[in-house]
Amino acid sequence: MDPVGQDINLNSPNKGLGPAGGVDSLTGVSVEGGAMGVAAVNTLPPGLTEEEAEELYSELTKVEEEINTLRQVLLAKEKHSADLKRKLGLSPLNELKQNLTKGWQDVQTSNAYVRTTEKLGEWNEKVTGSELYLTASATLDDIAQSEAYKKTSETLSVAGQKTTAALSTMGTALSRKLGDMSSNYSIRQSISMPTMRNSPTFKSFEDKVGNIKLG
Repeated sequence: MDPVGQDINLNSPNKGLGPAGGVDSLTGVSVEGGAMGVAAVNTLPPGLTEEEAEELYSELTKVEEEINTLRQVLLAKEKHSADLKRKLGLSPLNELKQNLTKGWQDVQTSNAYVRTTEKLGEWNEKVTGSELYLTASATLDDIAQSEAYKKTSETLSVAGQKTTAALSTMGTALSRKLGDMSSNYSIRQSISMPTMRNSPTFKSFEDKVGNIKLG
């Protein structure tokens, strides 16, 4: 029988104790007609009669069967739930995201979170409304509006502008110097070539090269 559709009423007359004879799953002792065969037990706990032992073992058997029935029903429900999630396209990752989102919403609506938020708001109001905070804010405003602060800001601004101008002038002068050096080198090179060609050494070298060609 499908555990989903079976009768799970724990007091149902249809849920018997199994066959007339069998073995108890917990104790391994034979069960006769739903009652424990006390005769199979060697000794009984002190103060416990055979009739009481039979009742206890009978109740134990019923509880074990109820546990097994509930376990089967739970497994069937879990399988049914997995099938529904699969049809709805709910992957484990999506389910985790939904659980996290729901958990955060539960936290935000919890009494502890609300009380903490309210407490932080109260502290913020107390701090911003305190005499020390107002005095510090007023002091900062006074400093920003003071003549000394304005003069210091102006001095720093002028110094920064002068530094920028000096660096720009230095860069221009350096570029000009490099240009002049390059021009002087080109002029010296153009002047030295004719002079070298008219030198006795260069002419002697040309004559030797000419003799080699003629030979």
